Amino acid sequence: MTTPNSTLRAVRMGLLLSQDEFARALRDAGHAAGSPNDASKRLVQRWEAGTIFAPRPLYARALESVTGLPVESLGFATPALARVADDGRGGHDLQGSPLATPAPSGASAPRTAGRGTYSGVWLSTYEFVSSGRGEAVFTGRHHVVLVQHGNRLSGRSLPNASLNPNSPLTLDLQLDGATVTGTWTEQTAADGYYRGARYFGALQLLAEPTGRRMAGKWVGFGKEFDVNTGPWELRLMDASTSKPTLESYNRPPG
Repeated sequence: MTTPNSTLRAVRMGLLLSQDEFARALRDAGHAAGSPNDASKRLVQRWEAGTIFAPRPLYARALESVTGLPVESLGFATPALARVADDGRGGHDLQGSPLATPAPSGASAPRTAGRGTYSGVWLSTYEFVSSGRGEAVFTGRHHVVLVQHGNRLSGRSLPNASLNPNSPLTLDLQLDGATVTGTWTEQTAADGYYRGARYFGALQLLAEPTGRRMAGKWVGFGKEFDVNTGPWELRLMDASTSKPTLESYNRPPG
């Protein structure tokens, strides 16, 4: 039993790419960088299923190029947690790893509030104060694809679905009853006010019994090594993650 890489799947879906298209983009990125690779749909499936716990450097560089994220943020397991065995097919198998060990007998399934899964398209809204702009309060809004595996929730904003253009958001969350905790990362636009700065922090939310809304607080670090915080809300827009649904939400929130 392995742990599926829901983060990578959410990022791929957030880019509106099928597994075939994602593999093709990886090959194109490798060719453009002068480091050709043999990425295939089957390789992407193995990554997402968790049967390959870490990509080889050749593929890691292509993944970073296509997603715009460091490979450490793509949900792959930490090598120190597993005995590495090169599988000769684009990565390393999860052999003898705690991550491949089935849950203890009798372990309870993760609890979710309201409905059975939180996968779907959500409207993410947060507020922050800009000290460089007279302490004005600004709002960040994204349409985010959430994918659930067990008690993990991974999210990625759709490519054209942020209030501030070219500012992708990723979420890595964990469920415990109605409590949702985890981390967030936002890469600001290179031509925007924050000039491509990458911000990250923690997130703690409470899910409503309906399972259609989560609300709470974010915390993160500012430019002057200060700690900032503010409200954050996720509101379900559509429980489907089909490609037509994702395309319909691939636009800035109204």
